[in-house]
Amino acid sequence: MKHIAWAALAVASLASQAGAASDAATHFGAREDVRQISISPDGKRIAYIAPTGARGDAIIIATVATGELTAISSSSGNPDRLQSCHWTTDTRLVCSIYMVATDAQQRVLPFSRIFALDADGKRVVMLSARTNDRSLNYALGGGEVIDWQADRADGSVLMTHTYVPESTTGSLVASTQEGLGVDRIDTVTLKRTMVEPPRKGAEAYISDGHGIVRIMKLRGENTAGYMKNSVSVFYRTPNSRQWKPLGVVKQTDTTSIGFDPVAVDPDKNVAYGFDAVDGRTALYAVALDGSLKRELVLARPDVDIDAAISVGRQDRLVGVSFATDKRQTVYFDPDLAKLSTALSKALPGLPLVNIVDATADESKLVIFAGSDVDPGRYYLYDKATRKLAELLPVRQALAKTTLATVKAVSVTVADGTTIPAYLTLPPGSSGKSLPSIVMPHGGPDARDEWGFDWLAQFFANRGYAVLQPNFRGSTGYGIAFFEKNGFQSWPIAIGDVNDSGRWLVKQGIADPAKLAIVGWSYGGYAALQSAVVDPQLFKAIVAVAPVTDLESRRQEWRDFTNFPLIDAQIGHGPNVAAGSPAQHADRFVAPVLLFHGDLDRNVSVAESRLMAARLKSAHKLVTYSEIPTLDHQLEDNTVRATMLDTMDGFLRKSLGLPATP
Repeated sequence: MKHIAWAALAVASLASQAGAASDAATHFGAREDVRQISISPDGKRIAYIAPTGARGDAIIIATVATGELTAISSSSGNPDRLQSCHWTTDTRLVCSIYMVATDAQQRVLPFSRIFALDADGKRVVMLSARTNDRSLNYALGGGEVIDWQADRADGSVLMTHTYVPESTTGSLVASTQEGLGVDRIDTVTLKRTMVEPPRKGAEAYISDGHGIVRIMKLRGENTAGYMKNSVSVFYRTPNSRQWKPLGVVKQTDTTSIGFDPVAVDPDKNVAYGFDAVDGRTALYAVALDGSLKRELVLARPDVDIDAAISVGRQDRLVGVSFATDKRQTVYFDPDLAKLSTALSKALPGLPLVNIVDATADESKLVIFAGSDVDPGRYYLYDKATRKLAELLPVRQALAKTTLATVKAVSVTVADGTTIPAYLTLPPGSSGKSLPSIVMPHGGPDARDEWGFDWLAQFFANRGYAVLQPNFRGSTGYGIAFFEKNGFQSWPIAIGDVNDSGRWLVKQGIADPAKLAIVGWSYGGYAALQSAVVDPQLFKAIVAVAPVTDLESRRQEWRDFTNFPLIDAQIGHGPNVAAGSPAQHADRFVAPVLLFHGDLDRNVSVAESRLMAARLKSAHKLVTYSEIPTLDHQLEDNTVRATMLDTMDGFLRKSLGLPATP
């Protein structure tokens, strides 16, 4: 294996960004050096998004043969943030940018827009459809590329388009078109041809990778204008424009029921998608010839099959992945299956291997490989020469830092249920009587996985043992394990979280007087609610962007079309008040540290403001840091570094530990 020697691009040093922050906080708090990466169809160039300054991003073009790097465009992070860039020709890119803004009612609204530019940064054009002063609404989403038109050489793409109706003004006749459609867009001339007319209630379209739209998903609205909790799926047989019913996917507070397609194989004339079998998600193939013949492709008795793996410019589905103790991939493509085995041998210390992108002929592949003690690195694999060359590390700032190994463990909770979890111990520690942290994940419809976690690794570096439990309410383990979700079934979820802390003590890992809990988003909610259930268990509580009042969270979404889904997730009844930590501030004993960005769309900043106010009114110890102009992820090197040091200092003081050296 060889390395490609790429010259370093000049950007502000992390140390200068973080100011007085410690080296550990600066290095662990730094955003990834490669946020997204793509290879040109001819394999001669790599485009990737890299951080600049504290919160900005730049599009970097790397010439593979010479290693030359050129920054061609950037975003400030205030509030625009580059999300992705993909090649539409050998010399032209289509990129997406994300931003947030507040409206007249001070509601935080997320926006995305798609633009195209040449590899030298010139001929920049907006691909997202524009609204005007006669538009009766505005489109938050700027569209999504659903087909890269690999069979064409003109750089056109198939892209969704949200049509917004207009008012009549003077001699101008209003447009009544409304809903999601699909356009073919020439990314150079901006010539736009309607491929699928807009349909009100349309939620998504899936093409066959060769320019033909084969599947449409319609959600529709109820009489109040809210989206329904079921999606009607339609398909087309080959060489037909007629839509035929494929099925219905119904979303409940527990799960989704019904076949949900994610890809079309035009050669086999089937749709691949997910549906439940024996209480767990599996991959199915359904024939699109009119028969709707259904075939089970892959299922497991222990975990959900939860991700489809696609490769190439046709987004060819080549396999699936699932997570047991570690994430695993099963390739249906025999050549890629052999390659996967070969890569595992070539990279024995990096078991998390993914194919990220490919050239037009798939002769060259961009590979990601990582582990628990390696944040990961990108490689270029050449099939013809069988050479594997390292391109870029994901976190260069941690290159000289010893990281902690992560071990999958099983936690038995009070009712005898076994909870999967991940234990990270400080490097070189005895693993006994340590200051310890339980760190529940966000979501709650999510799960933790084995691998590198910058927050857990920071705490391990500072001497804490960290346990990340996949409490009941986590995804990936089937419908029964999910319960009714982590909000409606919060007594079970929080019980599992608290029992995870008790498990650390019983195993002799944690000093019971030095046990803390730290969480982000739903994890922050779990951290706070843990104190309502058992005020004495954790001696310090840290919550980042937490939900604190379930009824308030429900009301945050009342003006948005997805309100019924949030309403169903939270549910109704006594569990709502009982499961709201802001309504039980009097029960808190341990000190609380809160962080929240004031442009958070996922969880309103009002949640932390309410929690801080209630705790102060109850004369409890609380420190609240509100970060201006940042959203849920707090994507700012300086902010993250300062936050990590603040967390460490707070925990050390609260747990009676010596100050950080």
